Amino acid sequence: MPAATSSIIRFQDAAKVFPGRGSGAEVRAVDGVTLDIHEGEIFGVIGQSGAGKSTLVRLINALERTTSGDVVVDGVSLAALNESRLRPVRAGIGMVFQQFNLLASRTVAGNVAYALEVAGWPRARREARVAELLEFVGLADKARVYPSTLSGGQKQRVGIARALATNPRILLADEATSALDPETTRDVLDLLQRVNRELGITVVVITHEMDVVRSICHRVAVMERGRVVEVGEAYQVFSAPRHDTTRRFVATALRDRPSPEVLARLRTRHTGHIVTVGVDEVAGSSAVLTRTLREHGVDGTVVYGGITEVAERPYGSLTVELVGDGGSVEAAVAALRAVTWVDDHGRADA
Repeated sequence: MPAATSSIIRFQDAAKVFPGRGSGAEVRAVDGVTLDIHEGEIFGVIGQSGAGKSTLVRLINALERTTSGDVVVDGVSLAALNESRLRPVRAGIGMVFQQFNLLASRTVAGNVAYALEVAGWPRARREARVAELLEFVGLADKARVYPSTLSGGQKQRVGIARALATNPRILLADEATSALDPETTRDVLDLLQRVNRELGITVVVITHEMDVVRSICHRVAVMERGRVVEVGEAYQVFSAPRHDTTRRFVATALRDRPSPEVLARLRTRHTGHIVTVGVDEVAGSSAVLTRTLREHGVDGTVVYGGITEVAERPYGSLTVELVGDGGSVEAAVAALRAVTWVDDHGRADA
């Protein structure tokens, strides 16, 4: 994670309330959010549909205005700004959309150039900038084709190039990979990492997919019903989630722990003592597991599990069948608990 401590985006008890339709109750899409996003990081905002995450991101570029509270972007308070004074703030913010929002009547180069035309860039400078950006996103050979001929991943690359055209300091990506297949998603996420790493742009990623957070985010905020219920470093949030909503998201991304149904099937094939042991880059490493079992004279066989990367650091769990005398197994489990988390499933005949 970048060594950044200054906040480029700050929510100060920000709320957005939409009036109800007809006689319906009002909707508090964002409800008293206080949150800092640091300059130079990739920050994820995750939540289910209706959690308020898309409204939250639209408060950053004032496409939605706060009902109460404030949003401060790059030192500028947005609450009191009129439309004319918002333009220079918005010029420093690029946005990438789920459905690409490309102009069908313009070529790839024309789509990227559009924002520069609006900003009044002279033609020669526009052409140079467009060529530079298409090279950066790997589409230099597609400059003269139309969006209808592109794949979904290529369309999103055009969208990213267009969002970068005016040299923004902030890039907002609202469900930017939701319409893409897994392989294309990985390519687009790699590109967003390059945008952050090579151009120094702060990236805010709005998503309902914890895999996206796991892959590229430095920090993450979890939203539910308009509120931020948990925030922290992505690795910390994955390895020690505090809120039930976060735990559910983590489970969808890791898939490393056996469900009750899987555990029942494992017991039909493995009669020993079964435990699930956390694995991370420090205390809970697989080497610690191996050494601990050896020291206590216990044999261990991995029967389930998975280890993946979270924020470029290893994390996951292994479910292990332990075989040895009862006292040795109990001592081994206690020693493991001293260095990592352990779910003790016991023996089938216990």
